[in-house]
Amino acid sequence: MDFRKRFGPWALVTGASSGIGAAFARELAAHGLDVVVTARRADRLDQLASELRAAHGVRVEVVALDLERPDFIEPLVRACADKDVGLVVSNAGFGLKGEHHTLDGARLTGMLNVNCHAPMLLARAFAPRLIARGRGGLLLTGSIEGFIGFPWSAAYAATKAFVMTLGEALWAELRSHGVDVLVLAPGATDTDAPTLQGIDKHQLAGLMPPAEVARQALARLGGPPLFVPGWLNRAMVRFLTTVPRRMGVLAAGKGMRGAIRRSARAT
Repeated sequence: MDFRKRFGPWALVTGASSGIGAAFARELAAHGLDVVVTARRADRLDQLASELRAAHGVRVEVVALDLERPDFIEPLVRACADKDVGLVVSNAGFGLKGEHHTLDGARLTGMLNVNCHAPMLLARAFAPRLIARGRGGLLLTGSIEGFIGFPWSAAYAATKAFVMTLGEALWAELRSHGVDVLVLAPGATDTDAPTLQGIDKHQLAGLMPPAEVARQALARLGGPPLFVPGWLNRAMVRFLTTVPRRMGVLAAGKGMRGAIRRSARAT
C-alpha cells in the first residue's frame, strides 16, 4: 500500500528537535505526510517546521512540550484531536552514563519519565485511533542497550529494555487490527546524545547518520517487531546475546567504561 495512504495523512514525532527525531520528521515529510512535531525546544521545532514546509509543501504543527512532565499527554492529544494521525513515532529519550549510585536522582526520574512513561502513554492514547482506522503504525525508539544490562549505563539500558518489551507485545496485540508496530534499536548514531552523556563520538565504532537510521526504520514497518540498523550493531547484539549472560554483561561493561574513560582523556 502507498506509504502516505497507509500511514498518513498526519504523523506525530516526539523528540523531533534534533537527531533521529528530526530525521524522522524530514523523511516523513519527504513521503508527503503532514507532521506534528514535539519536543522541549520550540525554536528548533520552528526552524524544522519552516524547512519542511518549504522543501515539501506539507503542513507542520509545532507542539512544544516537556515529556518529563507526567501530564504531557493531555495537551498532545488535544493538539492531534482534529488530525487523522496514522503514524506515531515515539522517539524522545535521553541517557545518563556513570556508576549508578553517583547519578542524580531527579535526572534518573526524568529519564524514566521520558524513556518509559511517555511511550507507554502515547501507545495507550493513540492505539484506539489507529485501530479505528484499520491501518497505521507505531514506532518506538529503543537502543541496542536494551538487549542486555550495560554497566555504567544501567538505568538507561533498563529503560530501553522496557521499550523493547512494550513494543514487541504491542506488535502482537495490534497486528490483527492492521496496525504495524516496530521497535527501532539503534547503536551509535551521529547526534548530540553521546556528547550530552559524556561520550566522545570519535570513540564510537560504526557511527551512523541519523537520516539513514530513520530511513531504514521506516522501510521496516510492517515486518518483524524489532530492527537493529547497521551490520556492526547487529553483530554486537548477536555476540552479547549468544555468549553466556555473565560474559555478555561483563563485555558490555568493559566497552562502556572504556568509551567513558577514553572520552574523558580526550577532553
